[in-house]
Amino acid sequence: MSDFPVFFLHGLAYAGLLFLVSAGLTLVFGMMNVLNFAHAAMYMLGAYFSYSLLQATDQFWLSLMVCPILLFVIGALIERFLLRRVHVYGHLHELLLTFGLAYIITEVVKWAWGNFPLAVNIGGFLGDTVEIVGITYPVYRIFIFVCAVFVGTMMALILYKTRLGIILRAAVNDSEMVNALGFNVPRVFMGVFAFGAALSGFAGVIAGPLLSTYPGMAHEILIDALVVIVVGGFGSLGGAVVASLIIGELQSFGVLLFPKLSLALVYLLMAAVLIVKPSGLFGEKQ
Repeated sequence: MSDFPVFFLHGLAYAGLLFLVSAGLTLVFGMMNVLNFAHAAMYMLGAYFSYSLLQATDQFWLSLMVCPILLFVIGALIERFLLRRVHVYGHLHELLLTFGLAYIITEVVKWAWGNFPLAVNIGGFLGDTVEIVGITYPVYRIFIFVCAVFVGTMMALILYKTRLGIILRAAVNDSEMVNALGFNVPRVFMGVFAFGAALSGFAGVIAGPLLSTYPGMAHEILIDALVVIVVGGFGSLGGAVVASLIIGELQSFGVLLFPKLSLALVYLLMAAVLIVKPSGLFGEKQ
């Protein structure tokens, strides 16, 4: 029982990371109806960019600001010159394109940084520990969860409480009317895709010190992120929050309570949700 608080906090930290990754994926799918399989590769690219910037400057906060901007630019270029050209042909072409981009980014990463894991060290107060309910716990894991709460709150406020959010949601439901009102819908969608890429880069920067940086990190996080959006419901931001918390805690306590079944628990959860409610916990029937 003394281990429960530690594993609960571990689950919150991983849930925060999962949400940061899946939020961008959920946003792009919900706004653009595009399932971007290159999203995790961009997350990995953000982690490697952060590693190089940390090696050059030793400034974690600088990498946390610069790397998402780099991924925003890359995402905008991908949407403008690649995705937009195949979008008219349907989802199959989008899936093939994003799959191809994921493999290309992975090979570029291996060529530029190698195949070996790269340890990312952070200094300052983020590398310290703090006393919580009588246990000593790393500050950085708490920082991850706080970042997830902040990002989720800002996304919800922007989408549901601002004029920009109204335009985005209207562009999804009736793009022709929004275009007729004078808004450049293709540019709006380019901004959404670029913002999703920036979120993936932000998550990659945060993941580096927690999980280390290695070429397989994209594949591993993509599986969990897809489970999150399937369980929570495609395109549902609230669903991504709830599913991230459930899966984070399930993985954490699964290792403690059911070590032999820990890897299967997440997929059993996904299967159960799909049987009971195929659209996900908060998804809408199409």
